[in-house]
Amino acid sequence: MLRVKGLEVKYGVIEAVRGIDFEVGVGEIVTIIGSNGAGKTSTLNAIMNLVQKKGKVEFFESGISKLPTDKIVKRGLALVPEGRKIFINLTVDENLDIGAYNNEENKDELKEKMYELFPRLKDKRHQFGMNLSGGEQQMLAIARALMSEPKMLMLDEPSLGLAPKIVMDVFEIINKLREDGITILLIEQNASLALKNSDYGYVMENGKIVLKDKSSNLLNNEEVIKKYLGG
Repeated sequence: MLRVKGLEVKYGVIEAVRGIDFEVGVGEIVTIIGSNGAGKTSTLNAIMNLVQKKGKVEFFESGISKLPTDKIVKRGLALVPEGRKIFINLTVDENLDIGAYNNEENKDELKEKMYELFPRLKDKRHQFGMNLSGGEQQMLAIARALMSEPKMLMLDEPSLGLAPKIVMDVFEIINKLREDGITILLIEQNASLALKNSDYGYVMENGKIVLKDKSSNLLNNEEVIKKYLGG
């Protein structure tokens, strides 16, 4: 579904992403793990054309490298950014409306689907984003991205700053989305949880992919255990 080749991202003289290749198959959950500053967020931002880059990005074998972000979303690729980035001065309902900016005809039907998937949001649909808990904000960020009816969803650190119980709720939702036919690319610092909930994994260090394998194999890889799983 997604193929990335020779992706490079620079911020001035700093090389954040250094010529990486990876792919995501239809129906998979694929994770990229790595420490802070490894280049994971820059990778997702480059795919969505939110930062300048070099290299090729293909979605369903069609090049999207030069497309503006809104056109990439229309093709069926959506991003839930790190830090949620909901509109805190707008209500839950208004945040969802913005997520459907390119899907106005299905907006009301989609909102009801989101409220079925996230019943806690339905109870707070008229509350401002600033009044939601961290977990509710994360659910709203996911729901807002789903309003574009993506074929593939990219999530950047969905568990960051959340209580353990809420983290498990978020990963339940991620697995349900896969069951519903949405392919997932996941960036997550909780390496153990990410690998346990994915099919395939990539390990990034200093802007490069240094390991790739089935997630079950990475969970048993001595280097991964030592660096990322607290072994």
